Amino acid sequence: MTSKSINKAARKTIFYLFVTTLLVGILLPVYFLVTLSFLSTREAYQFPLPMTPALKTDLKLGYGERGYLLSVWERSEDDYATVLDTNDLDKMRVYIQSILGTKITDEELAEQIARLESSGEEEVFFTQPRNLLYNYETFFRVTRDAVPALMRSIQIALITIVISLVIGGMAGYAFARYLFRGRDALKFSVLFVRMFPGVAIAIPMVLILANMGLYDQPMGLALIYSVGSIGLTVWITASIFLGIPVSMEEAAQVFGATKLQSFVRITLPLAFPGLAAAAMYAFLGAWNETVAAIILTQFNPTFSVVVYQTLLGATGQVNLAAAGGIAMAVPAVFFTFFIRKYINQMWGGMRV
Repeated sequence: MTSKSINKAARKTIFYLFVTTLLVGILLPVYFLVTLSFLSTREAYQFPLPMTPALKTDLKLGYGERGYLLSVWERSEDDYATVLDTNDLDKMRVYIQSILGTKITDEELAEQIARLESSGEEEVFFTQPRNLLYNYETFFRVTRDAVPALMRSIQIALITIVISLVIGGMAGYAFARYLFRGRDALKFSVLFVRMFPGVAIAIPMVLILANMGLYDQPMGLALIYSVGSIGLTVWITASIFLGIPVSMEEAAQVFGATKLQSFVRITLPLAFPGLAAAAMYAFLGAWNETVAAIILTQFNPTFSVVVYQTLLGATGQVNLAAAGGIAMAVPAVFFTFFIRKYINQMWGGMRV
């Protein structure tokens, strides 16, 4: 083997190691969050953290000092651990359902107790199926305003997309088609607003929105989010319109179409990839924004604020917060997946 082939193999190996490390660094936190969202409360606070959620719960029931002794199988210790000593069956059922995330009814629990008393044994063993969606059910059931907040966030994101595309799209078309003094400087200046932290803009906006009657309203939040999205939309749409020859609009006008008709029927369909990419950025920006939403809402929080409050709340549980985080990511993933085929063309790399 020559030194040239050895160097080539070494470079290829280093490249694959780098890509593998990068993928692991990206996917491992996602895997950790998804796994955590399916773990029971007891599993979520164990060390080391289980790599996968249990599909069933092995339980042991015996006699204790106060009543019945409940033990659960610990995978990390490979043994049963006592978790409850009580004669209150309702308390035992609630513990199994809420802390262990396991399906069980009063009748099933009473059946196991009757089995213990009639068998003459000191303890009985039984297995119950896990409710893997318990954290998601609990999050939407007990978290304040979770479902309305989810719908509110979708509404805000959609309004932000409309405002950003209408204003930013028209500005991008003007920058691409018309020559005027200071065009480049003005095009660059639309990004100035993105240089300021969101919280710096949100605080004075409280007074402005309050005077407009839009404080703690979806439209008010959409207007604030659109301020940052419009600048990026201008740059994306301007590059897309620059990639569409003016001669196509002129040809349409030669055959009798007005300037508006040539734009709607010729230019706009060709620019759709850039508009879709701009919509993706506007949606993700509005969907994930939390700091400004905390300041600009009081009684009508967004879904990101609800997840944030669950994570930091006094009664918050890390597995419930993980379930809320996954629930928050799902709409964004679906929206991005829907327009994925336009991503490669979003910087004007289109052929006409």
